[in-house]
Amino acid sequence: MYKDFVLLPIDHVRLQGDLIVPDQAQGLVIFSHGSGSSRFSPRNKMVAEHLWKHRIATLLFDLLTEAEDQDYQNRFDIELLTKRLICATRWVQQQDRLKHLPIGYFGASTGAASALGAAAVLGQAIWAVVSRGGRPDLATEVLPDVTAPTLLLVGEWDEDVVELNRAAFHHIRAEKKMEIVSGAAHLFEEPGKLEEVADLATDWYLEHLGKP
Repeated sequence: MYKDFVLLPIDHVRLQGDLIVPDQAQGLVIFSHGSGSSRFSPRNKMVAEHLWKHRIATLLFDLLTEAEDQDYQNRFDIELLTKRLICATRWVQQQDRLKHLPIGYFGASTGAASALGAAAVLGQAIWAVVSRGGRPDLATEVLPDVTAPTLLLVGEWDEDVVELNRAAFHHIRAEKKMEIVSGAAHLFEEPGKLEEVADLATDWYLEHLGKP
């Protein structure tokens, strides 16, 4: 397994990231964190660890610098976060170790909107998208342009977000699926629920990464 701390040169800043590439990796998932979160998110790291076991590489990176994150409005600047994710994806496509790997996105909370926005722009370059407790409704205008198979995961008790996901679901024209995880709230902190999310996400990536 290859591990590296990377600095992504994007715009006028360098964004910190953690890259993990298992032996014989068959795909790469780039994580787009939610507001106030970072590459150290314990929930996203748990999902990433699950993906490594199935030979899927991961890139967890900070979409904002520490200074930028101090400005609360930046956390909800979907246009900025989408641009950063697109730039990070293009960086991946230029790396010899990574450029042959099919790319997927994993977006949490507001990060789901930037993941879907980037997928809409990059088209066939993105092979799969998973949203965990996400806000795809914040990307409603571009959802019809998403071509990547998209899985929406929402906790049963996160009732407002369930309805927002249902509304957004109808705007997605690509292959799509919505799973409501029973007995789970917004952060999937209930026993076994985050593991269930990791299983569902991994199955989605295994089905679609590398599928023409």
